[in-house]
Amino acid sequence: MGKSIINPNKITAGLLVVYLFVLTWIILFKMQFSFQDLRHFTDFRGINLIPFAGSVIKNDQIDIGEIIYNVFAFIPFGIYISMLKPSWSFLKKIVPIAGVSLLFEVLQFIFAIGGSDITDLMGNTLGGVIGVGFYIVFCKLFSTKANIILNVLASIGTLCIFALVLLLIFGFIRYGDYG
Repeated sequence: MGKSIINPNKITAGLLVVYLFVLTWIILFKMQFSFQDLRHFTDFRGINLIPFAGSVIKNDQIDIGEIIYNVFAFIPFGIYISMLKPSWSFLKKIVPIAGVSLLFEVLQFIFAIGGSDITDLMGNTLGGVIGVGFYIVFCKLFSTKANIILNVLASIGTLCIFALVLLLIFGFIRYGDYG
């Protein structure tokens, strides 16, 4: 009998696609479930090219939380790129991460759905760098099983995010503002 083996790269690629959809929903759609709800975020178009200034300043202090969220949001990207392209150099892995982050910032500006901020770009890219570094360490610890373990962990994480989104949708439907 033929042995059926699931291609781990296809699983990783699928998880990356789901991750990018969720990331897009978070960054561009501000976790809203309708375009009508997105209107609260529209008509704001700004660019901040000074690191750690502008939109990350709240009450005359740097909003560290926002920076940390940006870093954490892009760690999986670095891991996924590393899993799919292990032969790429460190720099070659960082380029698409920074490119996607830049794309999100430009789209926010074009569609007037938030401020485009160099601090966000830096935080997102740093998150990707951390993800690439995490993958390198993970491979040293788990050798050939690293991708399998990461796919299992990412699948569990994806299911948890999916469950959370369902809970948010249920809450929106049950308690949402329909006026």
